[in-house]
Amino acid sequence: MEEEILRRIEQASDITITAHRSPDGDSVGSSLALYHICKKLGKNVTVCFPDEIPYFLMWVKGAKDILIFDNEPEKVREKLLSCDLLFALDYNGSARMGTEMGAIFDASSAFKIMIDHHTHPEQFVDISYSFPEVGSTSQLLFQVLKNADRLDLLTVETGTPIYLGIMTDTGSFRFPSVTAETHRILATLLEIGVKHYEIHDNVYDTNTVDRLKLRGFALSEKLEVINNEVAIISLTKDELNDFHYKKGDTEGLVNVALSVEGMKVAAFFNEADNYIKISFRSKGTRNKVNLLSQNYFNGGGHINAAGGRYEGTMESAITLFKEKVYEFLDKE
Repeated sequence: MEEEILRRIEQASDITITAHRSPDGDSVGSSLALYHICKKLGKNVTVCFPDEIPYFLMWVKGAKDILIFDNEPEKVREKLLSCDLLFALDYNGSARMGTEMGAIFDASSAFKIMIDHHTHPEQFVDISYSFPEVGSTSQLLFQVLKNADRLDLLTVETGTPIYLGIMTDTGSFRFPSVTAETHRILATLLEIGVKHYEIHDNVYDTNTVDRLKLRGFALSEKLEVINNEVAIISLTKDELNDFHYKKGDTEGLVNVALSVEGMKVAAFFNEADNYIKISFRSKGTRNKVNLLSQNYFNGGGHINAAGGRYEGTMESAITLFKEKVYEFLDKE
């Protein structure tokens, strides 16, 4: 299958790469790595995202060239409908891009390839390269190159976003999905000149004063712990505005909540326009927050990392979470 994916790229004349709404390090990393691979092969290629990427990922080469559907819907529509090869990276169903962009994706006559690591992939593409046991889509992209015997396409330009995607989607290499193969890939990336310390610094050690104050407020004033095993942080739009919130400022807060001693599950509730955006994290294979999100919060994801949304008030979203979380909590 890997050779077929490379063959499709080589035969295509116009390629479009898409990723899910609320892009993270893995969706940005895998998309821009593939972007540079296609460029190296001399292809006309465009990356199209539903909404903007966090500011702390704008340093990645190619990030400023991404077309954003929320800002330029007609340009994105034209790219999706006119290309002859269309990639779906780091998501398993077109609805993950949002209703409008997802419908355009489905309507496109282009040959479609999905590369993804989320569970329960939908049948919406021509080639489905799906490995839920692998820790990141960026690692899967490396796997495609390796198994197709095309590591000659691996450069600092392609390797840097691959490292970024693996690093962010594995919690800096600490999740159970990290394997010996993951570290062999990282070693290869360092050997070709990828500067891992610069990537870490750009993502984790570049803060604004407002971001630090917001995080301090969230942890000191909004952290709630239930029965010494469930942690909740919630932030309203007014609270976010008080700290001049920018997209990405709350990234990782849910992981901080989960780090409290004894926590099995953590949730972060973020008030957006007309809905509540929720991030779930858990520890252990028995605490399945993907099922919690799927069953009650219009979302999904991985066993230990999932996202969802709630159409209603912050108070009712948190109340529902408190009522349902114990259905998915390890009782042993």
